Amino acid sequence: MTCYDRRDLGLLLLRLSTGGVLAAHGAQKLFGWFGGHGLEGTGQYMESIGYAPGKASATAAGLAEAGGGALLALGLATPAAGAAAAGGMAGAAAVHMPHGFFAQEGGYEHAATLGLAAAGLAVAGPGRLSLDHALGHVFDRGWMVPVALGVTAAATAVVVGARNRRVRQRAEGEQETLFEE
Repeated sequence: MTCYDRRDLGLLLLRLSTGGVLAAHGAQKLFGWFGGHGLEGTGQYMESIGYAPGKASATAAGLAEAGGGALLALGLATPAAGAAAAGGMAGAAAVHMPHGFFAQEGGYEHAATLGLAAAGLAVAGPGRLSLDHALGHVFDRGWMVPVALGVTAAATAVVVGARNRRVRQRAEGEQETLFEE
């Protein structure tokens, strides 16, 4: 029998807490659970803060948070799960950035903490008290970490960049282009 050490227990606690919070946050968006507004309400909100189309943005954010969070909690596909959750939280942090760091002022503190914890778990791995370990790490290979984080970083940069451009255009009173030529 294998003896688990404190690193394994620490990673389990970090995965359960970070993954649980992310999963609940995503469930608010997707299903309206825990006082959330579901896809319709969240989609309208996403549209109002520059993420368009709103409902697709709400779905993507909800899946990244709920799916990434659930997988992190289970310790399954940890590189992809951590990267997806980190990307979702980077999108949330972009919205809160103008309000400074601290959450009490509407800042990005909470989103940054969850995103960095998820990214840290993607890098550190799930530990031995995980489904990844039980399955022989078939979804947790070393090469998957930079690939998952790189792909997510690129996609997040495109999405947040487009959102920031829309917000700037609204502030300047410009009309959005519907179709690129």
